[in-house]
Amino acid sequence: MTGLFELFGSFLKIGAFTFGGGYAMIPLIEREVIDRRRWIERQEFLDLLTIAQSAPGPISLNTSVFVGYKLRGYAGAIASILGVVLPSFTIILAVALFFAGIRDNAAVDAAFKGMRPAVVALIIGPVISLARGMHRALYPVIAASALAIWHLGWSPVYILFAAALAGIGWELVTLKRRTK
Repeated sequence: MTGLFELFGSFLKIGAFTFGGGYAMIPLIEREVIDRRRWIERQEFLDLLTIAQSAPGPISLNTSVFVGYKLRGYAGAIASILGVVLPSFTIILAVALFFAGIRDNAAVDAAFKGMRPAVVALIIGPVISLARGMHRALYPVIAASALAIWHLGWSPVYILFAAALAGIGWELVTLKRRTK
């Protein structure tokens, strides 16, 4: 059984070494809980990630809560969320205390500009990983959803709701075919 300190330590490491927000954490969480620790199977992680993305709040926090809960119940959820939040909280607190002094520092500005391409790459990683688990026939749905959100200004909530209804409908149709 996975220990609470082990769970906390793993998510502390993820939280401490991730720049770029929630989506940038997903590849690290995936590598830690699937490849390194073998706590969760890949398909189950993708399901947890889908739920985490649908729930309100940052995806990295939701994912850590779901993984922690899956492994150790409420105590695991608390241990994992504390681990993933503590580094960011500490860094944000330090930045808030000292930001006035470094706000106009050219080196700090240059460092943040240099990190942007890496953050974009870290965000693209989970997108590719999620796409691997899908049937190729769904790629046009991805493109249509992205276009509807970016170019038509549709709310992602409506897209997710429609996709959930379509998924339920598809399962009901295929279930009906299998039972015949």
